[in-house]
Amino acid sequence: MSTMLDRFCRYVKVESTAVEDAGRYPSSDGQLEMTRLLAGELKELGLKDVDLDEHGIVMATVPATKEGAPTIAWLAHVDTSPEYTAKNVKPVVHANYDGKDIVLQGDKTKVIKVAESEGLAELKGKTIITTDGTTLLGADDKAGVAVIMETVAHLIAHKDVAHGPIRVCFTCDEEIGHGVDHVDIKKLGAIVAYTQDGEGHGVIEAETFSADLAVVTVTGVNIHPGYGKDRMTNALRLAAKFLERMPFAGMSPETTAGREGFLHPYIIEGGVPEVRIKILLRDFVTAKLAEKKKVLEDIAAGLNKEFPKASIKVAVQEQYRNMADWMTKEPRAVALAEKAMLAAGLKPKHHSIRGGTDGSRLTEKGLPTPNLSTGMHNFHSPLEWACLEEMETAKKVLIELARQWGSQKK
Repeated sequence: MSTMLDRFCRYVKVESTAVEDAGRYPSSDGQLEMTRLLAGELKELGLKDVDLDEHGIVMATVPATKEGAPTIAWLAHVDTSPEYTAKNVKPVVHANYDGKDIVLQGDKTKVIKVAESEGLAELKGKTIITTDGTTLLGADDKAGVAVIMETVAHLIAHKDVAHGPIRVCFTCDEEIGHGVDHVDIKKLGAIVAYTQDGEGHGVIEAETFSADLAVVTVTGVNIHPGYGKDRMTNALRLAAKFLERMPFAGMSPETTAGREGFLHPYIIEGGVPEVRIKILLRDFVTAKLAEKKKVLEDIAAGLNKEFPKASIKVAVQEQYRNMADWMTKEPRAVALAEKAMLAAGLKPKHHSIRGGTDGSRLTEKGLPTPNLSTGMHNFHSPLEWACLEEMETAKKVLIELARQWGSQKK
């Protein structure tokens, strides 16, 4: 296997799933296992200032080979999505991919279909890595981790690449919205940063959703069901009514695309006395989040009026904001990424992320952080896959990005 492939397969075998509502950072011990592994490997590569802090965040510096150039940073997250298991990941390597649908042998009902997988048809003859169908692969974002680590190894071995200091940072709990809770921007010390957390190849993403999280708490009245007439108010039934009244067409992930936002209920838990529903609010225009909040509040008000014995409350908390609102602080962040991709033989494509990255909050905090491609596809699903050649291309882009920033002044 190539060094990149070997590294990637080693990383995905570490179970590092983020855990919702764990009440700690990182939310799972597997993430600490990953960051300890990475800290050790960075030290083996010869980096002298490797730091693994009490939160499991790893930082280190690739020393400059050119004086006077700005410091930049590369980031990736070690956690995987809690939406599907990543326990006992068995990566399957499809060398010289034949261009056909891929049946996953661990669960043959799981099929990666060419017609449903954008970009897969063009990768005939390449090396595709999948799961066996029983778990996530974890390419989100261990493809990004592998790309950064391989690029660091290259730069350490090739001192002829002229670049300034490059800070490497691996975070935890990105998938549950807490990736940069404990990232000290001053400690990171970069003028710009880049997350390696994107699909395919040749894509630059400098715009994300703005995001809020709503928690709807439905409190009913519980009593023995044999004596419930005119006395019981079943919170489960009211929660069902709440979900039924949420707009679907034009305001759900299933019916929106492009720059359209949505409301997305994704967790419901509880019983007759009380039910909690978690709902994602997403829009590229931050002000429209307030409109979506009002939709939920109006549904709650209507149900409270119809069922006065019950209580339906909506609490909304901010998650992250559209990075485009702050990206103009450092125009070179995107401009030099474009030049790096051109130098690596790619035609840059600009996409808006229907989601968020660690870069969303870092940019909001004052560190412009676009997102770059890393060769991952179909993430958060057992149909997840990655392309080795796209990961190698991402490495080339980072090498060229180091050169581009090496030609700049602070």
